[in-house]
Amino acid sequence: MPLRSIWIAGLLLLGLGCSSAYGLSAREIMQKVNDRDDGDNVVLSMEMILINKNNQKRVRKMTQFTKDRGADSHSVIFFQEPADVENTGFLTYDYDASEKDDDQWMYLPALRKTKRIASNDKSGSFMGSDFNYSDMTKRNLENFEYKIIKDSAPVRGSDTWVISTIPKTEEVMEESGYSKSILWVRKDNFIVIRAKNWVHKSPDIKFFEFKNLKQIDGVWFITETIAKRKLGKQTIHQTVLRQSNIRLNQPLEDAVFSLRRLEKGL
Repeated sequence: MPLRSIWIAGLLLLGLGCSSAYGLSAREIMQKVNDRDDGDNVVLSMEMILINKNNQKRVRKMTQFTKDRGADSHSVIFFQEPADVENTGFLTYDYDASEKDDDQWMYLPALRKTKRIASNDKSGSFMGSDFNYSDMTKRNLENFEYKIIKDSAPVRGSDTWVISTIPKTEEVMEESGYSKSILWVRKDNFIVIRAKNWVHKSPDIKFFEFKNLKQIDGVWFITETIAKRKLGKQTIHQTVLRQSNIRLNQPLEDAVFSLRRLEKGL
């Protein structure tokens, strides 16, 4: 599963809610978001730009490989530039079963050590960005309450549903990193194109814009994501993530998604 979702799927906080004018409940809408075709055996390039409050920028370049394994998916990201993050790797096993926690590992070449990301660490920042580890896997649909708060809202020329989502338990808030989220879902293709997230146990709010949609072999990809962390009206930090050179149906061996390959690098 590519960072769509991050980067996208990572923001699918779900529960129970009212019906829309389309006859769909909030849960049914978000199930369609969750089930949307995201391609198989995908290889893509990424550029991550970290921008601090003084507008100083750091640029990182990565390559991501993703492979479906039935209802589950495996994904690995290798950092290539700059030198201080070169050969850093991030491996994710995203499980469809609601009772099974997703597995994530980070390889740190400077320490020559692979670290498994524990559940209570998944709300932490991913490589200093405005995405956390939990943003990078799909959420368990049963862990959240949700409802449609607006049946029609225009966003960049597209009609959307506006859906609020709240974790059912403190434990889910701790793991996801958010105490509440609002999502804007396009009605024509069931893609989340905007999100507002209240950071758990913090006055900060994170805003996500999912932009520059591109259809490749019939599959929609978001090629630019802008994440901003704000305190009041002040932007504390932001991250721009761009995807390019997206290729589907590539010959990917299972070994690409192993801990051994993670530590070997690209």
